[in-house]
Amino acid sequence: MRPIGIDLFAGAGGLSLGFERAGFDVAAAVEIDPIHCATHEFNFPYCKTICRNVCDIAGSDILRLASIEGSDIAVVFGGAPCQGFSLIGKRALDDPRNALVHHFVRLVLELRPAYFVFENVKGLTVGRQRQVLDEMIAALADDYDVLLPYRVLNAADYGVPQNRHRLFLIGAKQDYPLPNYPPPLARRVTVRDAIGDVPEADDVFELIGRDWAEARYGQPSDYARKMRAPGDDPENFGYRRIFDSSLVTSSLRTAHTDKSRRRFAATPCGKVEPISRFLKLDPDGQCNTLRAGTASDRGAFTSPRPIHPHAPRVVTNREAARLHSYPDWFRFHVTKWHGFRQIGNSVPPFLGGAIAGEIIRALGVPPTIPQRTLALGDPKLLALTMAEAAKLYGVPRDVIPQRRRASSVKRRAPAVM
Repeated sequence: MRPIGIDLFAGAGGLSLGFERAGFDVAAAVEIDPIHCATHEFNFPYCKTICRNVCDIAGSDILRLASIEGSDIAVVFGGAPCQGFSLIGKRALDDPRNALVHHFVRLVLELRPAYFVFENVKGLTVGRQRQVLDEMIAALADDYDVLLPYRVLNAADYGVPQNRHRLFLIGAKQDYPLPNYPPPLARRVTVRDAIGDVPEADDVFELIGRDWAEARYGQPSDYARKMRAPGDDPENFGYRRIFDSSLVTSSLRTAHTDKSRRRFAATPCGKVEPISRFLKLDPDGQCNTLRAGTASDRGAFTSPRPIHPHAPRVVTNREAARLHSYPDWFRFHVTKWHGFRQIGNSVPPFLGGAIAGEIIRALGVPPTIPQRTLALGDPKLLALTMAEAAKLYGVPRDVIPQRRRASSVKRRAPAVM
């Protein structure tokens, strides 16, 4: 039997996938946003996706809803929404979002896993923000030993073609051995490795009106071969998914003006285009940090996306997913805005998997490859509006403040398959 993990603040499932790849079964995932819940349910059909606020749910509720009452929980993991901690934004201990950290602590103490992993932005280690970590460690001290000093890891050191620094705080129940932080890999994956084989979106007419189409992939790098998920990756202990590898998905095209395209084409790789301030990717380097953009109640602005190293356009969501270490079977919401924020908000699966691998090693449980092959969920889950997703999960439609639009005309989501 594979060890059981529970994902808090699950989002679309970056950490869920990382822990699954390392050999865990993610039995439950708690997420407040119904759009993210629908995407998580589509990609993890064996997991119980729980659309609830962690502030309003008890550990016993999670166990009951996931039908794992009486089971030993190997690990609880997650990262509270980080807008209150980020070095980019205001850092203040009185930010009400910091309360979510304390609910993470509460649920760890209620669920009593052998291990916990707390993930967040590196801003939490700076200045007054360190008090949040100190309070976490103190609150858990009677039951858990914490691996100190806590570390900020760069995803680029763990097989992700993106420079992205994240804090990890790891703890073990006092009768379990502490794991180690994973050692960095010798070689970094490049942008060319990641997206060099992906079909050129501007050459696929169907991607104007929908996010998927049949297309021919190029010759894959070693990294791209893993992204295509052939089933023979010796580092992957996750479930195989049934999917059509002849399709390129999550690739709705972005319409640029001719003037923008000329500016993008004239920008050297590795440099910032001066008008848009978008970085043009260096094919032989790594991607800059992919960010989610602002939430609905803050204007719903898409974060700047990098410019493709060869085509005069920004990267598609599939290319962003490749740069984030999501395999090609993993799909996101059909809209560019929701899909890109799901990627930018998440932990790169390969980075999460590096941490998870150390946890399962400390547990002393040899990882096993599941014999079961999974069918993905209903594609309609990927095209739900916020109101439709909220109705599906029985939560108020304003559980996430609604996106404000200049026009009252309802925009239809692209067709799905």
